[in-house]
Amino acid sequence: MNVRGKLIIIGGAVDKGSFSETDLDQNAANNINFFETGILKRIISESRLKEKSRIEIITTASKIPKIIGPEYVKALAYLNATNVDVLYLDKREMASDPETIKRIKAADVVMFTGGDQLRLTSILGGTAMHDLLLEKYQNEDFIYAGTSAGAAAASNNMIYQGSSSEALLKGEVKITSGLGMIDGVIIDTHFVQRGRIGRLFQAVVGNPKVLGIGLGEDTGLLITNGENMEAIGSGLVILVDGREIKDTNLTQVELGQPISISHLVTHVMSMNDTFNLKTFKMQIKSSQYAEDLGIPTD
Repeated sequence: MNVRGKLIIIGGAVDKGSFSETDLDQNAANNINFFETGILKRIISESRLKEKSRIEIITTASKIPKIIGPEYVKALAYLNATNVDVLYLDKREMASDPETIKRIKAADVVMFTGGDQLRLTSILGGTAMHDLLLEKYQNEDFIYAGTSAGAAAASNNMIYQGSSSEALLKGEVKITSGLGMIDGVIIDTHFVQRGRIGRLFQAVVGNPKVLGIGLGEDTGLLITNGENMEAIGSGLVILVDGREIKDTNLTQVELGQPISISHLVTHVMSMNDTFNLKTFKMQIKSSQYAEDLGIPTD
């Protein structure tokens, strides 16, 4: 079945100018100025009614929702999107409240903030709101946007814990179910800056059918038709493809022991590059072979 909605998943902290910050956890209220490199602006331009689209900000993952929510409203207003509100949900019953459902039904964009993805899925998973999000994503011109925790929770499989420095020790990476907006991928965020490549390697070697997506800060992916991915923002997207793994010691070593992997394929995407989840083919927008490949260079 064709997917009518769009996913925009964002790696986290960005270069922010007037809404500036360098670390999401320490200064989350200022982690908003995605318009600096066009990510928030792209969300608006991809939405059904552009600047007039109804946008709901969901702060469930955040420990400081009353601070972070209004900051998103401020940043979006800077881009002339003023039909925006914050939906505060900190208890499961609130996600099935008739007023919540009414607001989600009317939304063209739902944007999930950063924080703790396990908090997000444990509160929203299996609720009437969760069911409605899945239905709207499948059947309507609707955008699910998420940054950091909101991005990590978008897929069926979700990393929720794991030390960056010890990520290639067996058992260090913890995975559970996400919100299930997209299947066949697993997403990690703040990827380059926090050295999380090992986390994604372990997630993929445990199930090589799943494509690992590592989102750098100030970076996102726009996913259309459930399969076409375009890199947006100024940073890098790392893709980890385990389908051609030749060997590993994963099942032979004890918990806490290092994991060996042979022939793990990786791709690195930057702005405007594309990748198809059905064909597993990547296209580099500014390829040195663009003329031979017939790729438009404007």
